[in-house]
Amino acid sequence: MTNETQLSAPTSPIRLLVADDHSVVRRGIRQILEEYPDLRIAGEASNGAEVIDLVREAACDALILDLNMPGPSGLEILRMVKSLSPQLPILVLSMHAQEQYAARLFKAGASGYLQKESAPEELVSAIRKICTGGRYFQPGQAEDLIEQMDRPLDQAPHESLSNREFEVLRRIASGKTVSQVADALSLSVKTISTYRTRLLDKMRMKTNAELTHYAIKNRLVE
Repeated sequence: MTNETQLSAPTSPIRLLVADDHSVVRRGIRQILEEYPDLRIAGEASNGAEVIDLVREAACDALILDLNMPGPSGLEILRMVKSLSPQLPILVLSMHAQEQYAARLFKAGASGYLQKESAPEELVSAIRKICTGGRYFQPGQAEDLIEQMDRPLDQAPHESLSNREFEVLRRIASGKTVSQVADALSLSVKTISTYRTRLLDKMRMKTNAELTHYAIKNRLVE
């Protein structure tokens, strides 16, 4: 085979899975990526169960994952996907500012974090970066985020929580009742109550009001 033939050989497009519970968001991402020949959507999911099925069944090179979907939390979905496919790059999309808990997501296996309000070009840059083995941080915040990732887990009370406990904390602090949290995470009220008791104990707090005050102060909720 000649060098000329090698150079002209077509490059396979990056195959992407897109997971978001809003069809308009998925459609918007598809429209953005259709402008780039090297990027192709190989499947779409609207909830956590569909994400897991797609990862098991579809040939893909990366996953674009919405942080807030019905069912398991974004952190839980991330953990399950990395268990199924440890090498799969995952770009997390969220409405939340990166500093709120991106460090926890990176520790759980995310390759990139991007706010939904970002420009389309930034989405494309993030995808290409994680698919070449890199990590994507929001511009101007990489240094602070790396510092958070290197910080020992006992630096802040909420860092001692498991991913599930942390998600329960965020939802309770957002004003959700135990029943509402149970419905959102597809768990029993008894299980959520156990998580609540456990996280209160770890954080040395007694009431939801204390949790809410702490979460707002530490920018864990908006």
